[in-house]
Formats: sequence, C-alpha cells, structure tokens
Amino acid sequence: MTYEETTGSIGQIPYFDALSQEEKKEVTDGLKTLLRQTFVLEHKYDKRTERFIYNQEFRSCNKHLEFIRDYLSVIGVSVMENSQLGIIYIQGETTMGDKLPKLATLYLLVLKLIYDEQMAEVSTSVNVYTTLSEIHEKLGSYRLFKKQPAPTEIRRTIALLKKYQVLEPLDLLEDLEGDSRMIIYPCINVVLFGDDVRGLLESFEEGEDSDDEPEI
Repeated sequence: MTYEETTGSIGQIPYFDALSQEEKKEVTDGLKTLLRQTFVLEHKYDKRTERFIYNQEFRSCNKHLEFIRDYLSVIGVSVMENSQLGIIYIQGETTMGDKLPKLATLYLLVLKLIYDEQMAEVSTSVNVYTTLSEIHEKLGSYRLFKKQPAPTEIRRTIALLKKYQVLEPLDLLEDLEGDSRMIIYPCINVVLFGDDVRGLLESFEEGEDSDDEPEI
C-alpha cells in the first residue's frame, strides 16, 4: 500500500492539507501507532546506548495531539495524555484491544504490585526494574502458579506486554532466564489500578476464572 493510499481517508481536511508531506506522514504514523499499540511513551529504553531516550513517535503525536484527538473522536476513541507519567494513550469501546490470556493477566497483576512497591520507596524515575524470577516469586507467594509455564508461553506473554509498552525485556526473548532484567513502563498505571489488582487477585486466589480480565 502506498503512502498516498494510507492517507487518502484523511484528505480534504484543512489542518491535514496544510501540512508538509513530512508532517502528514508524522500524523499518519502517529494514528497507526496509537491504534496498534494503545500507548506511546515519551521516553523509551534504547538497548544500543543503554539509556532512556526521547521517543520521536511521542513527539509526533504530541505535536499534532489536538488534530489526532478530533480525528479519532469520530469513531468514539478518546486520546488521553498523562504528562506526569509521559504517556499518550487511547481509550474507547471501539478500540480493538487484545483479550489477554491468563498468564498475561497474572503477569500484569504482579507487575503492578512490583511497580507500586518500588515507587513507594520514593523512586526518582517513573520506570521500574524487575526480573523474571521476581515476577514468578510474586506469583508463587499468592499461590497463583499451579505449574511453571512453558518457556514458549513465557516468551509469548513477554512479547505481548512489550507490544503494548508495558514491559521492556533487556535481553532477547530467546535468551530469557530467571535473572533477566526487565523495565516496567508507567503504562502499567493506566492498564490497572489498585482496586482492579486487589479484585482480580482475590478472584484468582479463590480459584475462579475471572470474566474481568483486562483488555489492552
């Protein structure tokens, strides 16, 4: 599909038509990114430099935020911004998120607990580090592991949470071990709130399959 075909649906809109070709591509890419991964982070970890860098996708979305808001509102999608956490994200009944499998839901629950615990220690960053072992130990402490998941299931779960900017493994998925470090991005605060975590934990501890598993 050509660039002209992808932008054809938003042609003949004064704001968009007045942009340069480069800016039109920024808007189009920003819309695609939000609809594909729900969240756009202001700063992301760069493995090459081993530090957090400013995310150009965030810059593009922020630059054209009002237009993107107006455009997506037509299909019932709200574009939200949390400047404290450095996130732009979408919400709405018409967003086509993934229904999370049970393991991904369990990971989300403990990631939120780990995130809140570390932030309570007066962290100077909105990002938190954890390991695969810490995640599994936390699940074990809540008796939520009946058996150790298969490595392929773990990798699939990590890849899904990475897609939605919740988790950033610092190692290749093929090389994941217990001591593999990961970054929990602040998007976890938008996916789950404290009451959600407690309610879901109670339902899983009671051995129920919750119908309220989060959808990203």
